[in-house]
Amino acid sequence: MQTLSLTQSKLRQPLLVPTLFFLGLVSTAVGSLGTPLLPTIVNIDHVSLADSQWALTISLLAGAVATPVMGRLGDGRQRKLVIIAGTFLVLLGCVCSALPAGFGLLLVGRGLQGVGLGLVPLAIATARDALPGERSGPAIALLGVTTAVGIGVGYPVAGAITQYLGFSAAFWFGAIVCGLALMLDVFVLPEGPERPSRKVDTPGAVLLGMAVTGLLLALSEGPGWGWVSIRLLAVTVGSLVLLVGWVVLELRTPYPLVDMRQLRHRSVLAANATILLVGIGIYPLLSLVVRFVQTPPSAGYGFGASVIVAGLMLAPFSLASFAASKVALPVARRTSPELVVVLSCIVLLVAMGSFLIAHDTLWEILLAMGIAGFGVGCIFASNPLQIVRGVPAQETGSAMSFYQVLRSVGFSAGSALSATVLTVFIPSGQVLPTAQGYNVAALVNIGILLAALALSIALAWREAKSH
Repeated sequence: MQTLSLTQSKLRQPLLVPTLFFLGLVSTAVGSLGTPLLPTIVNIDHVSLADSQWALTISLLAGAVATPVMGRLGDGRQRKLVIIAGTFLVLLGCVCSALPAGFGLLLVGRGLQGVGLGLVPLAIATARDALPGERSGPAIALLGVTTAVGIGVGYPVAGAITQYLGFSAAFWFGAIVCGLALMLDVFVLPEGPERPSRKVDTPGAVLLGMAVTGLLLALSEGPGWGWVSIRLLAVTVGSLVLLVGWVVLELRTPYPLVDMRQLRHRSVLAANATILLVGIGIYPLLSLVVRFVQTPPSAGYGFGASVIVAGLMLAPFSLASFAASKVALPVARRTSPELVVVLSCIVLLVAMGSFLIAHDTLWEILLAMGIAGFGVGCIFASNPLQIVRGVPAQETGSAMSFYQVLRSVGFSAGSALSATVLTVFIPSGQVLPTAQGYNVAALVNIGILLAALALSIALAWREAKSH
């Protein structure tokens, strides 16, 4: 029996990294399905554009709550079961969204799909525990970019399937690939490491969920409520109070959901601090490009592109992100992950500057997206290496889950910020912003990326000085 088990392990080992990469790719691609389908949701379910945004927001809310809990549950011997359960919930979410049963069931499905945000941290933890040292580094760097690659895959695939096969077909396709990922989970993933069981910090999970939910709600509803409205200010202040309370609780509890003391390690602090600013500064470029190229030329700019063409504009972003994972690791080993992040912030500034000054032709936008993808890929590949270097193996899933939550909050904040800027530049009686709105949005994002660059330089200098 032991010989048979060893033989099965040897057969599964070559499939482990491809399975983990596929798992991360599927969870991210499915999670991004809502963005290119928003206009279709408005027409099919007869809801307003503001209400349709909940198809995106609810996934982020569910992911923000589920991710740290999954990370803590998956840091021990139950990891495989947690991954299987998470993949099944994403599959179930695709089925719910595909059924023609109204906007309510669609939101339920999108919420279940948000659970997929917690799968990438567990995939990284699996790679760290199951692979030898010389293989775990490249695998972790590769898994770090699945978020960027998955977004670039999900947009064009969703657009093409919806245009030719209908709205539901995109989610049925998501269910099929989730089913394949589920089978691979069962037959390829190893059992979790034998570690003592730890209690789940239920009060911490509730507090963090409420705080992040409030912040995401404020960010997503800000344009509709008004950024200086009493309701928005009350939700924001209340969420920040809950967040402070959560931090105090995590520092005092013997079994924290996220061990905040790990942030004392400079590399862990650097990864989490920079990803928040980078997420705010660069993620809006994706939505700006998709909206820009679909705008009819009669508006004075834009190309009147179809949903498929708009989605394909993100292909260079995905391809460059994947290539970056192969470049970032050797550079980080020769220098440091912190230096890679500094250089990547400069690359992102070049990408956003390129979009600002040159967007008269599609190839110029494609070039900007390729540059952005390379910069994002290098950062996404380097950040997990920073976190793994600073936390013990039994904390990998939890630490990466907290990082994932911060990245999602950054994405949401950036998306809301760019939407607000564009709204300001919509002339009275019109539905489309002026070209100046895109320029101002790009300038705002450049300012945020400059802050990310300054922070990454300071943290890299401190890390170098400590050695």
